[in-house]
Amino acid sequence: MAEVPAPQSLPVRNAVQATLQVLDPNDSSKNTLKLENTEKRDTLVEAEKRFQKQWQENGVFQPDAPSLEEMPFETTTREQMHEKHPKFFGTFAYPYMNGTLHAGHSFTSSKAEFTAGFARMQGKRTLFPLGYHVTGMPIKACADKLVREIEMFGPTFENCPVEDILEDADAGGIPPAPTQAETKTDLSKFKAKKGKAAAKNVKTKYQFQIMLALGIPVEEIQKFADPYYWIKFFPPLAVRDLTSFGARIDWRRQFVTTDANPYYDSFVQWQMRRLKEMDKIKFGKRYTIYSPKDGQACLDHDRQSGEGVTVQEYTALKLKVKEWAEPAKKILEGKLPEGANVYFIPATLRPETMYGQTCCFVGPHLKYGIFKVHDNEYFVCSERAARNMSYQGIFPEWGVYPKVAEIEGKDAIGTLVNAPMSVHSEGVRILPMETVKDTKGTAVVTCVPSDSPDDYATVIDLAKKAEYYGIQKEWVEKEIIPIIDTPTYGQFTAQKLVEELKIQSPKDTKKLEEAKEKAYKEGYYKGTMVCGDFKGKPVVEAKVLVRNQLEKAGDAFNYGEPDGLVISRSSDVCVAALLDQWYMNYGTEENGGEGAWAKQVLDHINGDLELYYPEAKHAFVQVINWLSHWACARSYGLGTKLPWDKSVMVESLSDSTIYQAYYTFAHLLHKDLFGKEVGPLGIKPEQMTDDVWDYVFDRRERNDLGFETTIDKKALQTLRRQFDYWYPLDLRTSGKDLIQNHLTFNLYIHAALFKHYNWPRSMRVNGHLMLNGEKMSKSTGNFLTIEQAVGKFGADATRIALADSGDGIEDANFEESVANSNILKLFELRKWCEEMIKEARIVKDGEEFKHVRDNERIKNPDTIQRKSGSPRLLWDEMFDNEMNSLVAETKVHYEKTMFKLALKSGYYDFMAARDFYREATKAAGLGMHEDLVKRYIELQTLLITPIAPHWAEYIWMEVLKKPETVQNALYPEVPVAKPGLTAARDYVRTTSSNITSAEGQQVKRLAKGKAALFDPAKDKKITIFAASAYPAWQTKYIDMLRKDYPNIDIKALSKSIDKAESKKAMPFINNLKRRLDNGESADVVLDRKLAFDELATLRAMVPGLKQTIRHCVQVEIVSVDEGGKTGVVVNEDGTQGEKRSELPGTAASAEPGSPSFAYENV
Repeated sequence: MAEVPAPQSLPVRNAVQATLQVLDPNDSSKNTLKLENTEKRDTLVEAEKRFQKQWQENGVFQPDAPSLEEMPFETTTREQMHEKHPKFFGTFAYPYMNGTLHAGHSFTSSKAEFTAGFARMQGKRTLFPLGYHVTGMPIKACADKLVREIEMFGPTFENCPVEDILEDADAGGIPPAPTQAETKTDLSKFKAKKGKAAAKNVKTKYQFQIMLALGIPVEEIQKFADPYYWIKFFPPLAVRDLTSFGARIDWRRQFVTTDANPYYDSFVQWQMRRLKEMDKIKFGKRYTIYSPKDGQACLDHDRQSGEGVTVQEYTALKLKVKEWAEPAKKILEGKLPEGANVYFIPATLRPETMYGQTCCFVGPHLKYGIFKVHDNEYFVCSERAARNMSYQGIFPEWGVYPKVAEIEGKDAIGTLVNAPMSVHSEGVRILPMETVKDTKGTAVVTCVPSDSPDDYATVIDLAKKAEYYGIQKEWVEKEIIPIIDTPTYGQFTAQKLVEELKIQSPKDTKKLEEAKEKAYKEGYYKGTMVCGDFKGKPVVEAKVLVRNQLEKAGDAFNYGEPDGLVISRSSDVCVAALLDQWYMNYGTEENGGEGAWAKQVLDHINGDLELYYPEAKHAFVQVINWLSHWACARSYGLGTKLPWDKSVMVESLSDSTIYQAYYTFAHLLHKDLFGKEVGPLGIKPEQMTDDVWDYVFDRRERNDLGFETTIDKKALQTLRRQFDYWYPLDLRTSGKDLIQNHLTFNLYIHAALFKHYNWPRSMRVNGHLMLNGEKMSKSTGNFLTIEQAVGKFGADATRIALADSGDGIEDANFEESVANSNILKLFELRKWCEEMIKEARIVKDGEEFKHVRDNERIKNPDTIQRKSGSPRLLWDEMFDNEMNSLVAETKVHYEKTMFKLALKSGYYDFMAARDFYREATKAAGLGMHEDLVKRYIELQTLLITPIAPHWAEYIWMEVLKKPETVQNALYPEVPVAKPGLTAARDYVRTTSSNITSAEGQQVKRLAKGKAALFDPAKDKKITIFAASAYPAWQTKYIDMLRKDYPNIDIKALSKSIDKAESKKAMPFINNLKRRLDNGESADVVLDRKLAFDELATLRAMVPGLKQTIRHCVQVEIVSVDEGGKTGVVVNEDGTQGEKRSELPGTAASAEPGSPSFAYENV
């Protein structure tokens, strides 16, 4: 039960006041960043709100397919439509509506949102819709709890005594059903460090407390006792939050699931009928995760914890007791009838190995019940296992498992039992195994040391320490016989693996886990039986045959249990029950499913489905390999009635598989999300028959209207046109945890109902979102809703921080400091852009720039710009070229949905390029070029549009004065970057850095009291030595590279380098390879030519060096002759000056593209 310490001054009047005092809704984010000066943010937000309103009023995000008038229906194919009018259709998993949206929702949605923004810039009609999931148990369970609480305490819960929610500080319990279905951060977990005076905790025992913590006023909570109030209350808040976030969502297409919307209800019923007709839905007894408390299956969305946990099926063996150990015999005396048949019940996944049983293990310190199954039959197992069995028809009465006695495992040590099929027909002994757990299986483990590494390691340990364990050595030293022959490990797989992995004892758990996996895979997939009735058969076949033989003989039965702890929304520990139920026939043939169907999905995953990450593809393949039958109906909650069995409803993961298809024309069916207002086509819900759904979803030919319908032909063609145009789905974004159900089900149902060309094209999954490097948690105050994030930072700064959070499948991290710093960045960049356009002081050349700079009062010197059309200099060309390079790079990142990288190249690096250009031209006394300033502003606006559209809109419309919204602007087309200019830019940056670093080193030497080559505080001269030719030793390494190009292997080349030259040769080779990798021509690089004029570039750098190096009064450039001893001074105009001989030693180290330099005081 969730709890927080109660303060000493806790009021004693009622539980509502006590809860409000300690569970302030604002506390969920109390430990997040606090902003103080919000003036700049407020300025940005004002524009954001204004543009959001304009976009909605102008229907900017409301695309439609080409009309029947634009492209006639009868003569236009879907391919022709897509060719003439390219489209993008993206979605993210529709949120569950029992709470407001949090930052995790915004992160997943941002992947679809940013992609939609870029798709618009590619000239595509772009559809990004959103609906609301309300199917299932969570809302109903919460509403029902409120009904009970209102009955108990009154409509405002005033009669709930404070004592009812107080408990001792060290007490615990199970929390109530949470109300944030999709967040992994549980609203109800309010824990805090206990103060010295806190002896009591306030428990969140009731649902009304959860609602108070959500910020719902106490007088409003009673309305939520109606489950349908939830689905009226929360969707508008989602619209509010996502609109304020700047999402490009077409809100016309919103809807809710369940029979609350009769159109969607009809859509789901059509799906279920068609799937049943296709034999994809079957009926029969199946193992299902079941909540005894709720009296129904507990499916993924019905769970408080344990999502994704399925039923593990075992073969349960019956090992009949032949002779009890003395301690157990004494305990059980008088508790069992004379001649009772008592069986230890081990559960195994490997029935084919039962021929080799040598003993049976129990946990010596575990409790074991003796449970009455029939008049004279009793089972020994854990209570947890017996509880599961009682819901599987193993005990006579449903849910009843009578326990007649209890023993500890150690009491049974030495008991002799009969092991079915074992070659040791005289019986085997019950022995201790410390690693047995009562949370998995039956807590009884049969021992097959030939094929189980765990068993082999344990029997070796027991034999060595028989006296320590209190057993007789002969009990454990039974013959180990071969059962399975494998190509890798032979006939004694366990022994081989234990020795190979050097496993020393049963405590080597990690190594044993590895050995166990290897043994099972090798044995199952490659093993051949060498023992028993099925000798010579592959294990894959023998496994089923042996199991059937055991069951037929009455020596075993099927047993299932949840493969992990599952807690229902009603706080019930769930079991595996054998129920009559309707189920989806998912799964491979090996898993009991429809193998051909599974293969279709697997082929799509391995074929043309884009999954972006190999880890994602691997996860999908794994799910296909283990997924099996899935119950598709339940009796409790909200939903669509199963068409042929109105007593149950379609469960929440089965009505949310192909709803993306519904988005394509939802706005034409109904005007409101509940389907109460008939849409513009005038079609009523009852008119949407199965034949109509078939037609509009391309399950009938376009001209096949041979079915009864009251819908006119044009309306039908309009619906079909919308689907034909928008489908297939281009992008589906979701959390990676939905691979195991929702996303895989999506692929299955698309494969069943739609033609291959209408199957999804891509699915992009992401990890969970951390906040400030920590897990998001309301209990620790480290939590943000979308409303809180946007309210704190504004939309664009929030969006930038989300883009910066990460692109991979691993968990991402939203840093509030990134959002906060970008408030300032966006504000200052906007201000700079405005000044550059509105306050520009245009000059004709560098001379006039210096005059204006020095003689006029200019607020921002950046505004002094060389006029449009004036000659461009080296700095201008390098900046223009770098912009071209970054525009192209950013486009690649957007295309690959790598938004963190797109943000880096298209925003951070783009600004850095401007900064470098600005400082270089300022230092050179030139000023920036007007054409390039305007080009930078326009390109920066376009590059950031997918991520920060509000900022972009402001610059586009109000600074650049463009005629229409930036949301309709296209991504810029730019010339290919010139490698020579790119190389020159890198040369300038590297050379400048090296020169300034050299001065810094001398400053450090002086600070430490050491001698320096010059005094940095006095006037000085810098001499730069530029080599005119490469050293002769480099020729052979150039030849090596030329010989291997383009397949240059640096590691292989390094083995051919003379050791005496390796220190200088390797950096030389790496530099040349880097130039090749950066796009320079091989002819230029390997013919020993620079892609730029080094001396001209150095001359352009001179003014800047004088500005940036303190006390630098002279910069001299010397072109060094081959050999490094002589050279000639290069004048400012590029002509040759004084010849020099006896150059200093540093001159000899210069190489083309890598100058050396020397400082001296003057």
